[in-house]
Amino acid sequence: MMLSLFLAAAVESHAAEPGLAEKFGLEPKYIIIQAVSFLIVLAVLYKFGIKPTIAAMDERAVKIGAGLKYAEEMQAKLAAAQQESAALVKKSQVEATRIIDDARKSAKDFTDKQTQEAAGRANDILTKAQQAIELEHKKMLADARSEIARLVVTTTERVLAKKLTDADRAAYNDAASRELTSV
Repeated sequence: MMLSLFLAAAVESHAAEPGLAEKFGLEPKYIIIQAVSFLIVLAVLYKFGIKPTIAAMDERAVKIGAGLKYAEEMQAKLAAAQQESAALVKKSQVEATRIIDDARKSAKDFTDKQTQEAAGRANDILTKAQQAIELEHKKMLADARSEIARLVVTTTERVLAKKLTDADRAAYNDAASRELTSV
């Protein structure tokens, strides 16, 4: 019984106190208006700010991925070209060795004068073969360097195209070209 009296007194005193809304002066219609305004601002920001930004980031990621894939393909082609160059060098060395052996065999059959001429011709052929191998190797390296430089410049232009001014792009392109040609 005592408990029920105490509970009844607590309920009466609580009913006499003003509620939370009355205590802070909150009115439901203003809260609803604020919520609707917030949702409108949120929708506008999403449509015109967040959504285009996400789309641009996705597009850039695709472009960067394509550029990296292209660079990997070019590196694979470079490796294949280097292997081909090594095969050509080896083939040329085998051919040069064969020519030298033939020259030696034929030199035994001739007189001393003819022996000297055959040895001279064999040395000339070897020198020409080595020069041809060296020129081919230099040419392939130059082609590979220029292709890699073009790929780097193209990829850099694509990645940085939307953020830089024309003057900044020109400066970066010149700097990249100087760096790549010095390599």
